Amino acid sequence: MSKEWIKRVYVRTKPFIFMIFLQTSYAVNGLVVKSALNKGLNHYTFAVYRNAFAALCFAPFAFFFERKVRPKMTISIFIKIMVLGLLEPVIDQNLYYSGMNLTTATFATAMCNIVPAITFVMAWIFRLEKVKMKSLHSQGKIIGTLVTVGGAMIMTLVTGPVIQFPWTHQHTLHQQSSVNTKSSHDQIKGSLMITAGCFSWASFVIVQALTLKSYPAAVSLTTLVCMMGSLEASVLALVAEKGNVSIWSLNWDVKLFAALYSGIVCSGCAYYISGLVMQERGPVFVTAFNPLGMVIIAILGSMVLAENLNLGSVLGAIVIVVGLYLVIWGKSKDQNQQDHKTTQDQLQNDADESCVKASSDLESV
Repeated sequence: MSKEWIKRVYVRTKPFIFMIFLQTSYAVNGLVVKSALNKGLNHYTFAVYRNAFAALCFAPFAFFFERKVRPKMTISIFIKIMVLGLLEPVIDQNLYYSGMNLTTATFATAMCNIVPAITFVMAWIFRLEKVKMKSLHSQGKIIGTLVTVGGAMIMTLVTGPVIQFPWTHQHTLHQQSSVNTKSSHDQIKGSLMITAGCFSWASFVIVQALTLKSYPAAVSLTTLVCMMGSLEASVLALVAEKGNVSIWSLNWDVKLFAALYSGIVCSGCAYYISGLVMQERGPVFVTAFNPLGMVIIAILGSMVLAENLNLGSVLGAIVIVVGLYLVIWGKSKDQNQQDHKTTQDQLQNDADESCVKASSDLESV
């Protein structure tokens, strides 16, 4: 195998590898944070520490590696960074983890599968996603988005008989019954919080895509967004908790690990990686993989927490994979058309330059 072939394969598969890594990280994060919330983690201070850790981790890389490519800060860019810090680090994270505290990690992850549909519509409105209703691959993206959301709803609403695996145990029936003791009022309240957080997350993705056009320094943007988010979350925490000092204490336990892991991996790395992929494939491609997190967290819950998988979960996972394939197929056709157009434009530019050079040579003769 030649180096060129390996490089070509890496370039084509890199966005998919990055997205699978992110969704796996989000799934692990859901389990870790849910455990920390059960042990008394305050979601207001968690948002502060999470983004502060991410900013501290990425600031040195931004300072040293992007000194020459970092654009000049303008009022417009600063306002966009303030909005980004408010949308995801403050609004989405606080609403999402408040909702998770009232429900379960699996339910919260399942609810987040409405994000691709919201992002698709918003990207269509802001002309970040090209949609031609008569085009087959555009129809594939639309149908695929709806199918993935439908698959997530199947996993959430349909139960069916339990499927036993070698790593599952009977005592999980007791665990599942204890989860179901949540009141219906808490379930509804948590669902509304998570849904509002999903709208904020989708808005964050759209604003991030727009900001990267004028501020393409991805590491610096990640650092600034996390820094701004930590400051804004601090104000919210002080107002919401009315000066309660005890909520700010951290010990060497799962709460500290949750803040470190969520900050470095699910804020810093996630913002940076999604920004890179977004610049190449667009915001819809990034959020199209969200339903994959539902499949991953169901598998991890089965293997790590010995939770039982039911038939509805398996069927929903299959539907999600089908829908995800349709979206990826549609996006790949868009990418091929874009690459073809870029090649044609380059050939045309080369031909124009050759004509200009030939004319100059004739005039000199």
